[in-house]
Amino acid sequence: MEIKGKTVLVTGAGRGLGAAMALDLAARGASLALLDLAGPDLEAVGAKCIALGAAARTYVANVADEAQVGAAFDGAVADFGRLDCVIANAGILRDGLLVKVKDGEVVGKLALTQWQAVIDVNLTGVFLTAREAAERMIRLGNGGCVINISSLSRAGNFGQSNYSAAKAGVAALTVVWAKELARYRIRVNAIAPGFIKTEMVASMKPEVLEKMAAGIPVQRLGEPGEIARTVAFILENDYVNGRVIEVDGGQRL
Repeated sequence: MEIKGKTVLVTGAGRGLGAAMALDLAARGASLALLDLAGPDLEAVGAKCIALGAAARTYVANVADEAQVGAAFDGAVADFGRLDCVIANAGILRDGLLVKVKDGEVVGKLALTQWQAVIDVNLTGVFLTAREAAERMIRLGNGGCVINISSLSRAGNFGQSNYSAAKAGVAALTVVWAKELARYRIRVNAIAPGFIKTEMVASMKPEVLEKMAAGIPVQRLGEPGEIARTVAFILENDYVNGRVIEVDGGQRL
């Protein structure tokens, strides 16, 4: 797929990886449909995309809400007249141990609300995003590409029962959908980032960042732009399908 002239919808586009991917694609000549919760960050990313010469529009939606996702996709297709790629990036963290023990006594548990919030956004949100994308891509008849954002934590990470379960589910769904949608010329892939220097990570204490980097074979955190360039690779190589590409500096959990 040639990126220039194509329309890409990015969820969680207001900051972090979503913003980096959107800006990289804008610089490559794509049109951007930017979806996130309401806030100035989303509008700022839209303005930056436009400054790069791209057509860009913003859509406020919670990816865990079926009606809101459907409405956002309808708006994007109406505004751009096409939909070539969707990046299901929106995600949240609600970390916690399954059970917290002190002096041999259980003093806390991972709350069901913590579990459900992450599953709703990080797994159900990806399901809704991909489903609505596939429906419209099939209807438009131009094929397309879905890119899901999984994580290194899909292998299981301490204190992340909810996040690990969701990201493992995203990886599995990627393979399922690649098999189901290939007949419609829709490819489905995923990216599993390791520790990436987003705004949230960069705000951590220097000693914490040093410890994180020390556990990575390349001895540094990843840059958001490195994930964005992986998106471009997937889009431009039409034979890449049903794969989870790990971009983690060689780290394994």
